[in-house]
Amino acid sequence: MACTSTRPSPGLPLDLARSRQAPDDAGPRERELLEENARLRRIAAALMERVESAGVAGGAPYAAFEHAVLLAEQVRERTETLQRTLAELHAAKAEAEAANLSKTRFLAAVSHDLLQPLNAARLFTSALEEHPLPDPSTRLVGHIGRSLKDVEGLLGTLVDISRLDAGVLEPDIAPFPVARLLDVLAEEYRQMAAARGLELHYVGSDAVVASDLALLARVVRNFLTNAIRYTGRGKILLGCRRRPEGIEILVGDSGPGIPEAQREAIFQEFQRLGGNRDAEDRGLGLGLAIVDRIAGMLGHPLRLVSVPGRGSLFSVRVPHGRLPVASTPLQGGVVSPGQGSVLEGARIWVIDNDPGICSGMAALLEGWGCRVVTATSLADLEEKAAGARADVLLVDFHLGEEAPDGLAVAARLRERQPGLPVLVITANHDATIKGLTRQLDYGCLLKPLKPLRLRMALADLLDGDSA
Repeated sequence: MACTSTRPSPGLPLDLARSRQAPDDAGPRERELLEENARLRRIAAALMERVESAGVAGGAPYAAFEHAVLLAEQVRERTETLQRTLAELHAAKAEAEAANLSKTRFLAAVSHDLLQPLNAARLFTSALEEHPLPDPSTRLVGHIGRSLKDVEGLLGTLVDISRLDAGVLEPDIAPFPVARLLDVLAEEYRQMAAARGLELHYVGSDAVVASDLALLARVVRNFLTNAIRYTGRGKILLGCRRRPEGIEILVGDSGPGIPEAQREAIFQEFQRLGGNRDAEDRGLGLGLAIVDRIAGMLGHPLRLVSVPGRGSLFSVRVPHGRLPVASTPLQGGVVSPGQGSVLEGARIWVIDNDPGICSGMAALLEGWGCRVVTATSLADLEEKAAGARADVLLVDFHLGEEAPDGLAVAARLRERQPGLPVLVITANHDATIKGLTRQLDYGCLLKPLKPLRLRMALADLLDGDSA
C-alpha cells in the first residue's frame, strides 16, 4: 500500500502545505474550498514578503513600525502643547484688550469732568481779554490763553483717540450749510495765522453738505493747524470745490511740502514731519491719525497733493446735503460790527450746575454787553428771574445726578416763554444728544467752549429771533 508523503513543499510554510491536503473522503465542494484557501494563503505570503522587503534599510520591519508609532506620539504631544500655549496667548490677549478697552472707556466717560475746569478757565481768560489791561497784564493773559489752548488741544486729542478706540463715538449725520462750519474756522484761524506772520485766504461757499458738524470740524481744524504749524511764510488757503460726488473742503499752504515717501506715514499715530517746529509746538503727532479714522468712520474720502518746496493741499470730500424747508438755528456767518450790536443789551439766562462755569460765562457775556442771569438749577433760575423774560437760554446738558437734564429744563422754560431760543452746551459728544437738540430746534455747542463760536451762535439766535 502506497504511503502519502506529508513533507511540505519547498518554500511553503507547514500550515500552508497542510492546507493543500484534502481527506480522502472529501467531496468536490470541500476540495474546491481547500484549494481556494491555499491560493489565498500563497497571495498573503507574497504580500508579507514584499512588505518586509520594503522596510527601513538595515532595520527590522517591526522596528520601523514602532519608530513610526513613536513619532506619531511625539507629534500628538507637541500639538497638544502648542494648543495649550495658543489658548494661554488668546486668554492673555483678551485680558489685555479688556484692560485697554476699560481704560479708553474710562477716559471717554470722564471727559466731562476733565473738560469742566478747563472750560471755566477758558471763559475767565477770554473775559479778561475783553477788558483793557496794562501791557504786562495783557501779555500774561495772552500766555495763559495760549497755554490753555495747548492743554485743550492735547486733552481733546487724547479724548478723541479714547472715544475712537472704545467705539463710543458715533456720527450724527445731518444737513447744514458748509458756511456754518467754515466761516467760524476762517475767522478763528485768520487770527492764529496773523500771529505767525501768515495770511489766511478764505473762499466762502453757499453749498449744503451732509455730515457730523463737530467731527467734520475736527478734521478741518487739524488741516488748518498743520498748515499754520509747518508754513514758515506765505499763505494758507481755506475753501471748497464742487464735485459731482460732493463738496471738497480743502486747505492749502505754501509750506515745505511733504516727500512722497512720507505721505502715508504721516497718517499713522505719533508720526510727525521734521523741519519747521518751534518750542511752542506741543503736538503729539496724532492729528492726522485722528483725521484718517474720523474720515473713515464718516465715509468721507481724503486727498493729499504736495510738491516739495512749494506746499501741500489736504482735502476731504463731503456728500451734498439738502436742508429741510424750515430754517434751522446757527446758520453761521462771520462776526461783524452789526452782529456785535445785536449782543448789546441781550438778556441771556445761563444754567449750569458748576458755579465756576456760571461765573466764567457771566464775565464773558457781560464783557460783550449782555445782561446775564446765571443759575445752578431750574429752581435757582426761577427764584432769580421770577416773571422776567430772556432773549436766549444757555443750558448745560448735565445738571447733576438727580436733576433733570438740560433738554427737560429748556422744555419747562419754553412752556412759559414759547419760542425761547435755546443753546445746549455739553461735553458729551454722544450723537443721540446732538440729534435730540436738532429735533427740538435747539442749538448745540461742545465744551470746552470757543468764545468766537459762542459769540457767533448767540448772534445768529438773536438775529433769527428779531426777524
